[in-house]
Parts: sequence; C-alpha cells; structure tokens
Amino acid sequence: MHVTFASEPAFPGRPNEDFIGATPDAVVLLDGASIPAGIESDCSHSVRWYSHALGSTLLAEMTQSAGPLAELLAKGIKHVTSLHDFTCDLSHGGSPSATVVLLRQAGDQLDWLVLGDSTLILDTSTTEPIVVRDDRLDQVAAPRRTRLDALPGNTPEHAEALRVYVEGLADYRNRDGGFWVASTDPLAADQALTGTVPAGSVRAVALLTDGASDAVDRYHLTTWRGLLDTLAEHGPAELIRQVRVAEQSDPYGQGWPRSKTHDDATAAYCQA
Repeated sequence: MHVTFASEPAFPGRPNEDFIGATPDAVVLLDGASIPAGIESDCSHSVRWYSHALGSTLLAEMTQSAGPLAELLAKGIKHVTSLHDFTCDLSHGGSPSATVVLLRQAGDQLDWLVLGDSTLILDTSTTEPIVVRDDRLDQVAAPRRTRLDALPGNTPEHAEALRVYVEGLADYRNRDGGFWVASTDPLAADQALTGTVPAGSVRAVALLTDGASDAVDRYHLTTWRGLLDTLAEHGPAELIRQVRVAEQSDPYGQGWPRSKTHDDATAAYCQA
C-alpha cells in the first residue's frame, strides 16, 4: 500500500495525543482520550504516552504476526498495561485510553478493525463508500451532553460541565451497555468491529480520528465521497486545514456545540 497521512495537535505546542504509523502492509491509528482538568488519575503516564506506546506495539505486532487483529489488539493492550506495573493504580477510572483503527493487507485480503469513535472508510466500486463507525459512545453520550452543548466554549461554566460529563461517561466505559475503547483490559478487544474484504475490490481506504472526521460528522463541510476526493486530490493535510478553518469560524461552539474548540486531528489515505 501507498500511505500518506497528516496529523496535527489541537493547538501549536500542545502534545498530540493521536498516533499514526504505517508500513507497506499495515496502518495503525489511535486517538488518545484527553483527561480534562479536575479528573483525578492514579496513573503517572500521559495520554500521549499511552497512545504512542500502544500504537507502536500494535504496528510491530501486525508486521510480525498474521493472527486475527482482535487478538493482536488484546495482546497489545496486555503488554502496555504491564508497563504500568509498580508505578500506577489502574483501578481508577482516569487511566489513559484510546480509540483504535487497524488496517492490514494480507495477500489478496484487507483486514480491518475499529474500536471507539474513529472512522474507517473503504472506497469500493460502488457509488457510496463503506463507512465503518463504532457509534456506541455516541449512543451513550448524546442524552448526557445537553447542558454542555448549551454553554459557550472557553468559559469556566463550560469547563465544569465538561468535567461532569466526562465523569459521568466513566460509568459506561468498557462495560456492557456502554462503549468500548482500548485502556487496561485486554477483553475490550473482543468488542471491536472487524472485517475482511478482497483487496481488489477496494480502490482506497481512509482512517480518521474524530478530529478529522468532524469535517463530515459535525461541520458538514462535505460528504464521505467528497472527503475521499479531497484526500485523493489534495492530501490529508488539506482536509485538516478545512476543519481548522471551520473551527476558527466558531470559536465558542455556538454554531457547532462541542467539547473543545479544536481537537487533535489525524487522517491517513491508503492506495494499492
């Protein structure tokens, strides 16, 4: 595969909690879940450390093993969890976590995995691309963010509402009836969406963290087909630029309510 990608932190100088890595046969994309101010954690490691430790572990595993992607994810989570031994209390809800998207070409097949609210798009010969979304977080979060969405961003009131919102979501993380992400429990990998398609039926694949997929999901700047066209013609950096322009036009989240003005944004575009 030929892979191009771009990744940009929410603000210049701020650590980027996304991870993107690729080999000729595999792509790994993670979106680390930021921990808002006021949320306590007994883990000494940062969200960026977690997403990069797990991401690099998964990329190495995918180049060394042909096993099912869910098994490799479980193995990767278990390995990174062991790195916390003797330093962190991982029983606390504030432990770092991340969404995961994996893509691997194995002969004439493409294997994929999605866990959490990042997005995989398969550009096939059909008019509309196949969009793989794990919407369990959306189902849990939507009815719980009414107050958060009603407040202007960049205010103390919004920050407090965000803290309460995130604390409430912790009760649903990695539990039946809730949503699933990579964190400390390898069993979360069993909840990932997975699939295999013939490589010859796919013209291109896009992997997006929600900071990039907001171009369609939140800001409605384009369609999924239009997003793929942007990636093909102008590259991932242009997609992120368009997202930033939209965000800058609405700095207080009054037109597009959201948890934060800007988010880390990563997009990868893969072609045979």
